[in-house]
Amino acid sequence: MATPHNAAEQGAFAKTVLMPGDPLRAQFIAETFLTDAKLVNNVRGIHGYTGTYKGTPVSVMASGMGMPSMGIYSHELFHFYDVDNIIRIGSAGAISPKLKLRDVVMGQGACTDSNYAHQFGLPGTLAPIADFHLLETAVRSAKALGVVPVVGNLLSSDVFYNRAGDTLNWGQMGVLAVEMESAALYCNAAEAGKRALTICTISDSLVTHEELPAAGRQTGFTQMMEIALETALAMAKEG
Repeated sequence: MATPHNAAEQGAFAKTVLMPGDPLRAQFIAETFLTDAKLVNNVRGIHGYTGTYKGTPVSVMASGMGMPSMGIYSHELFHFYDVDNIIRIGSAGAISPKLKLRDVVMGQGACTDSNYAHQFGLPGTLAPIADFHLLETAVRSAKALGVVPVVGNLLSSDVFYNRAGDTLNWGQMGVLAVEMESAALYCNAAEAGKRALTICTISDSLVTHEELPAAGRQTGFTQMMEIALETALAMAKEG
């Protein structure tokens, strides 16, 4: 069943979908890691591919930038394409002095300055969180690859150029890093009864003002991609 944003046929997506923000990163993952990858969606240039990783079906599709875009694509994958697991993979800016460039961060929860959860009509404030089993599997997969991830709260912000300049205040409450999609993804997964997780690589720091050069980002992001793929493989083996 095609949607206004996705031309894929039913059954075109695997049970686990990796979601980078950038369509070109989705293409890179498909071409680098997947066998027999096929383009199943390209509406509005949002590349979606399905192939196999070590013999297991895995899909990768871009989410675009920000919670409205992530909200659309993750909702459709969960509700119209029977996807069970979405793993967001992207960059994040450190707002904790504990983090270094290239650290891999997994979002146990997603604080937000967005009003995305208002649509669910809850009589309070929802705390969007990752699926624990998916998180636990990802931590185990990372350690098997020699990576010790940092696990904790992310900040999903609607604002990239924050005029108020108060983003670091979240770091004082133990929030690790800022990005722009996870809260919407976690809300949608909760509403659909599905699983979601964000894995990010620290590409820059709002604390030290350091940032990775292009070559360094490629190396760090590849490591994050491998963790997500191994997580997808482990989830598939569990059935």
